[in-house]
Amino acid sequence: MSNRIFLLITGLLAATLMPCFGQVKLPKLVSDGMVLQRGTDVNLWGWAEPGQAVQVHFLNSEYLTKANTVGEWQVKLAGLKAGGPHTMHIVSTDTIVLNDILVGDVWVCSGQSQMDMDMNRVRPLYEEEIKDAGNINIRYFAVPTVYDFNSRQEDLPLGKWENISQDNILRVSAIAYFFAEELYQRYKVPIGIIRSSLGGSPAEAWMSEEALKAFPEHFQKAQKFKNRELIRQIEEADRKRSAEWYGTLNRLDEGYKEPGTTWHNPELDVSDWEEMKVPGYWADGPLGEVNGVVWFRKEFNLPDAVAGKPARLNLGRIVDADSVFVNGDFTGTVTYQYPPRRYEIKAGVLKKGKNTLVVRVISNSGRGGFVPDKPYELLVGNMEFDLKGIWHYRLGAKMDPLPSQTFVRWNPTGLFNGMIAPISHHTIKGVVWYQGESNADRPAEYAKLFPTMIKNWRKQWNQDDFPFLFVQLHNYMESYDYPTESNWALTREAQTNALELQNTAMAVAIDLGEWNDIHPLNKKDVAKRLALAAQKTAYNEAEVVASGPVFESIEVKGDSIIISFTHTGGGLKTNDGAGLKHFAIAGPDKNFVWGKAKIKSNKVVVHTPEVKNPVAVRYAWADNPDGANLYNKEGLPAAPFRSDDW
Repeated sequence: MSNRIFLLITGLLAATLMPCFGQVKLPKLVSDGMVLQRGTDVNLWGWAEPGQAVQVHFLNSEYLTKANTVGEWQVKLAGLKAGGPHTMHIVSTDTIVLNDILVGDVWVCSGQSQMDMDMNRVRPLYEEEIKDAGNINIRYFAVPTVYDFNSRQEDLPLGKWENISQDNILRVSAIAYFFAEELYQRYKVPIGIIRSSLGGSPAEAWMSEEALKAFPEHFQKAQKFKNRELIRQIEEADRKRSAEWYGTLNRLDEGYKEPGTTWHNPELDVSDWEEMKVPGYWADGPLGEVNGVVWFRKEFNLPDAVAGKPARLNLGRIVDADSVFVNGDFTGTVTYQYPPRRYEIKAGVLKKGKNTLVVRVISNSGRGGFVPDKPYELLVGNMEFDLKGIWHYRLGAKMDPLPSQTFVRWNPTGLFNGMIAPISHHTIKGVVWYQGESNADRPAEYAKLFPTMIKNWRKQWNQDDFPFLFVQLHNYMESYDYPTESNWALTREAQTNALELQNTAMAVAIDLGEWNDIHPLNKKDVAKRLALAAQKTAYNEAEVVASGPVFESIEVKGDSIIISFTHTGGGLKTNDGAGLKHFAIAGPDKNFVWGKAKIKSNKVVVHTPEVKNPVAVRYAWADNPDGANLYNKEGLPAAPFRSDDW
């Protein structure tokens, strides 16, 4: 029987055979629709009975191997060129046929919540992009959340490759999608994205146990969480504590005490309720710093033209959880503080004249209320109704703060073992990383932790120094009109210093954040800057300007400091046409004051009469350096920096 006929027959049988002992098993990443890396030797792997022969037939080539003594096998596919779709046959005691395989560039996108944020979350900015999304040459694989403190997992429990389509676009990582789209439009080769990220995760959770030996505190914690019984006890205690807290809250809530007169009843008399301006926090008013549940009510009038129509309700962000009622009808709920509140009001609920909006807000710790500078509005067709202003409120129940959850999954090495080790056999082009918020309270440690993690991943993949692109922390929190110290600035410095590692690149994002939201919506511009970094670092386009100005050195001349930069591109400029801002200067007393800065011969000169003998300068050194405006002519912002090490 010829090899071609054999493959045809076994391929047909493979569709009907049930798995049995001795059959070849493939990892989740090696499956229909996968993307294989072009231009290098590509690892293909799986499992079989020890000593069992395995043949891989792909693109007119045949690869032969045997499973080793523990049942692992692998082959190296050579000389793959971009294109597809292709079919692969893996033949042993049975035959597995894999279809719709593409060859292109594979990127791992990882980090914490910024990478996790999907297109649905950022939808208000990108309705057109979502409507137009659909590309069979961009493939997306979402790694499920798995942690393990005892051993590196060999495979994922689930997951599949998917084309970008209208069926899945809303749940695709926004940064990953925009990054992939930028690369595809430039190079016209298939792009594979493996998204392996988890909100709130610190860098140490993504590092191997071996790498953590340089950080004894994290290493010891990793040993502690090898005890599965301890994990079970912690998680059970967390569940019990939370259930008791919310159970007590609901039992005490005056708003639910009397059936038929619940506080979301639109006919309820609220003449004796207090008033508060929304948005805002009730801790700033007579109620003070209270945790528990507070009910809010707003009456508003609507014209006859919108009565009965479906509508959208935007309630900004609410700390911590909320339940919403419109004219007594339950509209929706969000159970934690970070997501934007976007609710759909069904047809028939709104009416002509007076309407009542009720929001039951639960604060489990800290300052509860409505986050400022967010949209609070009702949208009916093309009509907008502003909901900001005076609301009535009343305390439903007062509670002691709920102790925070343990978040076992964030502990050292757990995510590395569960979400990195299983995908590290898959040959890749490089990594895109957005993380740092969860380490920002330990910037000195992060300066060592982050580059160690990069080297750890490169060792795990065994792919030399593959490109590692990362996003510097964006601007966040309040801004000040005087120079400040800042852990976020120190963390940005730690990220900048990681550029000393070969084949790394950084996208600066200090102009893309939101002061009142740790999760800014603008992910497209972040992805564009990452794509520029990829063009320079991964695709070797030497002429591309991929970075804004980066601090190089200073020279002190009299009462002035002259600053030199790398990556000036076509020259330095301000992005708003105004004078330079956010430069601070200090003398030997280490007291920083704002300096007068100007661009001169592609350098920046800073001075102030207040400092006669300057020795140090800082730029954009703050949590939220609002107004920092030094760019190059290619429109990329300068990275924050300091010349001192105080």
